[in-house]
Amino acid sequence: MVSMHTSPLASPGAGDAGGMNIVEWHEALALAALGHEVDLITRRGDPAQPDAVEVADGVTVRHLTAGPESALPKSQIDAHIPQFAAGLAELGPYDLYHSHHWMSGMAALPLAHERGVPHIQSYHSVAALPGSILSDGEPPESPGRVPGEAYLSQESDLVVAISAAEADTVVSRCGANPCRVAIVPPGVDTSLFHPLADPVAEGDGGRATVFFAGRLQPLKGPDLAIAAVAHVDPAIRPRLVIAGAVSQDFADYAEELRRLVDEHGLADDVEFIGPQPRPDLARWLRRSQICLVPSHSETFGLIALEAAASGTPVIAAAAGGLREAVVHGESGQLMDSRRPQDWADAITRLLSDPARLTRMGVVARIHARRFTWERTARELESLYRKAVLCGGRCNEEVEWL
Repeated sequence: MVSMHTSPLASPGAGDAGGMNIVEWHEALALAALGHEVDLITRRGDPAQPDAVEVADGVTVRHLTAGPESALPKSQIDAHIPQFAAGLAELGPYDLYHSHHWMSGMAALPLAHERGVPHIQSYHSVAALPGSILSDGEPPESPGRVPGEAYLSQESDLVVAISAAEADTVVSRCGANPCRVAIVPPGVDTSLFHPLADPVAEGDGGRATVFFAGRLQPLKGPDLAIAAVAHVDPAIRPRLVIAGAVSQDFADYAEELRRLVDEHGLADDVEFIGPQPRPDLARWLRRSQICLVPSHSETFGLIALEAAASGTPVIAAAAGGLREAVVHGESGQLMDSRRPQDWADAITRLLSDPARLTRMGVVARIHARRFTWERTARELESLYRKAVLCGGRCNEEVEWL
């Protein structure tokens, strides 16, 4: 039995990933489909959330009380790690613990060592170094995050990275032993994310749409998406649709973006549609001509893969795992520059060449078919088996994959 745990701002409901990390959610479902039992353990964000709910065959979500029974800004959750750890100790037994995000790792690693079972760590994001450009506009990191991430990378039996870019970060910045780092790429649900079956009947027709999806925070770069559209010639300017929720750490950021829209005179060109359920997100992706991913940093950039599966080319920053999610010149375009005019030029070139746009969308779909959640689960299954055979502390070098 596997314990996978996280501490998101919200927790999933039955049949829905909710606020939980999408990768963790689909990994759990795919592992259960292979015959494993998985507990997804998360902090209670609402007093109405039950202690346990079976959300699929073999997958149970368990809510632990750790601090206020309400949503909290991510920057405040780590104060409640001890309570989360105490609740975690009352559950199990488990064959192994797979922690997602550093706070969960800090709660689970000592317990795994005490019980003599493996601890596997996934980060999904690693703290930016103080003074780095990635810190601009971001709240200060918790004092415990940087040393905590280093401790987890060095003391866990295995670190599972989502991309080569993330593997490099946990080795070079966190000090992980390269022999205990494995890369397991995410998958994409190609039955949900797929191209238009009938572009004429299902498409919007007329004006082109470029789409941005992600939390509204400086790290994701929605300001660059707005500025880029502003630099496109009004004669061919697409509308920009922005989907995503505002994090509590950035409560005023949505208003800043709206002011930016007004400053550029884009009131008729930009639409904010808020967070979208997964089926609606898929619908927006396949009805858009281009997906923009201007993040300063991404460990992988799952939205780029979901866009590719939808047959929608991506223009993305050449940052982190986006260099692995997007095949430059084939499934999309990677940008080394953050100048709005350069992004506008890239948008213009694609929209002005419908044949190339269509061909790139076809190749994007082919590229996305390489990534399945079943493949992800089978690679995790292999890692889990080897970790269990190590007896809880994999000090010897193991051929992980």
